[in-house]
Amino acid sequence: MEQEFDLFGAPTSAAAVRKAQANTPLAVRMRPATLDEVLGQDHLLGPGAPLRRLVEGAAPASILLYGPPGTGKTTLATLVSSAIGRRFVALSALSAGVKEVRAVIDEARRRLTHSGESTVLFIDEVHRFSRTQQDALLGAVEDRIVLLVAATTENPFFSVVSPLLSRSLVLQLQPLTDTDVQALIRRAVADERGLNGTVTLDEDAEAHLVRLAGGDARRALTALEAAADSALATRDGAIDLATVEATVDKAAVRYDRQGDQHYDVISAFIKSIRGSDVDAALHYLARMIEAGEDPRFIARRLVVHASEDVGLADPTALQAAVAAAQAVQLIGMPEGRLALAQATIHLATAPKSNAVITAIDAALTDVRAGNIGLVPAHLRDGHYAGAKKLGNATGYRYPHDVPEGVLTQQYPPDNLRARDYYNPTTRGAERPLSERVPRLRHLIRGDTPE
Repeated sequence: MEQEFDLFGAPTSAAAVRKAQANTPLAVRMRPATLDEVLGQDHLLGPGAPLRRLVEGAAPASILLYGPPGTGKTTLATLVSSAIGRRFVALSALSAGVKEVRAVIDEARRRLTHSGESTVLFIDEVHRFSRTQQDALLGAVEDRIVLLVAATTENPFFSVVSPLLSRSLVLQLQPLTDTDVQALIRRAVADERGLNGTVTLDEDAEAHLVRLAGGDARRALTALEAAADSALATRDGAIDLATVEATVDKAAVRYDRQGDQHYDVISAFIKSIRGSDVDAALHYLARMIEAGEDPRFIARRLVVHASEDVGLADPTALQAAVAAAQAVQLIGMPEGRLALAQATIHLATAPKSNAVITAIDAALTDVRAGNIGLVPAHLRDGHYAGAKKLGNATGYRYPHDVPEGVLTQQYPPDNLRARDYYNPTTRGAERPLSERVPRLRHLIRGDTPE
């Protein structure tokens, strides 16, 4: 049988095409062919959303796709091109320079002039272009010689020149959810473009692949393909947890974010910090990070712990925890692990005091039990008409009028005059407070020091 070839000498028989596809990475084979196959990004692809409107025939506009790796930026760029029927040219900012950009623009201008054919120019990692390289695009984008679709993993408002931003629609992609990744893996196992049912995937192995992905579709499919190759070679196509661990060289962390491991590990984490075991605290932090725990959840627990178990024994602990939470929100992961680790070390090695939580809980207990009483008249608001007739603010003494800044005066209601809530420890920065607070109470209440 005579073999058929295309114009470039590549075989075109069905068998040859299948062989070529088999050598193509799974992540490429499973690239969505339509918008309906795209997982996640509902905010951009739902009915009336900007990207769907563009694909379905809205006025073409240059767009900047901003989001983490493996969220579909290249896929969406290709779908935009095919949907609006334009020539598609792809460049990577890692290898292309001004010369390559201008060559594409010149060819696009020639085609537009002679045949009316429009060009979509896709530039991956556009943030790596210098200002000069980005400026080279402006005229072609402005005159719509090319429809620019640029992708970046960095905030374009910091990495892309303002003139290019003003000529483009910025669309932010979000990491895929665990549900999205799970659906993607199952589709790849069953779809004829993927593994076509030649393997089976255990539940534990699937869950581990989802955790490994971290919201990155490409990472999930790459790991699945490696595990499938191993399973087909040694295990009759059965992919279990051990297969995934062996092929990706990464042990599974037994950790269910919705189950007991979630609560057990975070409990051990906090108790290790409370017990000042910095090494154990870092171990549990690492387990949570590696398992894909939401770093914002970890940061929130650190903020709570800073007041609950360190308190005023180290007043900088709360500042460190809040700063870590803000850093995680600002920079994300994996870099956010450094801020979480710094706050964990700070809190674990700090002197400990639970006087803050003990104080507020004691006060709340009294309030909930009805021990409230009237606000003393001299402390009440005296700024409205008629206040003085009610005796409000009469007799109030201003503490700054005395050299010490503290004077004898009743502040709590009558039934709580002798109630002590805050009892500082003698640890860390609370030691001076353990001496100062009793003196303040004696002076304010007019008691005789013991």
